[in-house]
Amino acid sequence: MGSRFLPATKASPKEMMPIVDKPLIQYAVEEAVAAGITDMVFITGRNKRAIEDHFDKAYELEAELAARGKEELLRMVQEVIPKHVNCIYIRQTEALGLGHAVLCARPVVQDEPFAVILADDLIEGNLPIMKQMVDVYERHHCSILGVQDVPREQTSQYGIVSSTNLEPGVERVNGIVEKPNPEEAPSTLAVVGRYILSSRIFHHLAKVRAGAGGEIQLTDGIAELMQEEQLLAYRFNGIRYDCGSKLGYLQAQVAFGLRHPEVCEGFAEYLKGLK
Repeated sequence: MGSRFLPATKASPKEMMPIVDKPLIQYAVEEAVAAGITDMVFITGRNKRAIEDHFDKAYELEAELAARGKEELLRMVQEVIPKHVNCIYIRQTEALGLGHAVLCARPVVQDEPFAVILADDLIEGNLPIMKQMVDVYERHHCSILGVQDVPREQTSQYGIVSSTNLEPGVERVNGIVEKPNPEEAPSTLAVVGRYILSSRIFHHLAKVRAGAGGEIQLTDGIAELMQEEQLLAYRFNGIRYDCGSKLGYLQAQVAFGLRHPEVCEGFAEYLKGLK
């Protein structure tokens, strides 16, 4: 629902909030494309038509830009998503949790392994994060969770894994628990918004009982999946901005603004002058 950003998200989805001049959802799609993914399945709600509109062809806008000779802007609009990529939209009729949202994709994904990217976790690396995870998948052919260490006092905000080292950057997951109290957390290794999952997860999500708030937790399905398949955790190489929080969103704006070719110099000068 994007409630932490109200009133900005009252009529517009949080995934469409911009970082400089691109919405969060576009960064997610670009990361998926860089990993070789060609079928994008968007799980949306009734207030998220703007996402479909963003990736659709904008005939009037393109005609206007062409008529005014604004070739660079026209190219930018036309390349929001590559022509070889398929966009598939599925409506989640009720906000029943991340596990339920993933389950909504079952008719399209069917028996294929698939990736999950949560757009409000903006993560950048020299090699796109999902590409890093696909490379790990190519070696091990099993489900993989993107993880990072968090301060112990923040474990109650994440799914936390217990694990043993398998190879540099890769852990074998032994257990996973949703939002444990700091004193009860088995580690400080938190699952963040990147997953590669086998289609078997759908079988388990379909059986998961709704927990607090009536939500179906993806973590519960993953815990069941782990009982029959190997599950790995990958410590990605990159910087994560939690754009589901105001602080993380502002941090991302500053970081990306300082590198944006159009505004970086002026923005840096402005920041230097702040007291």
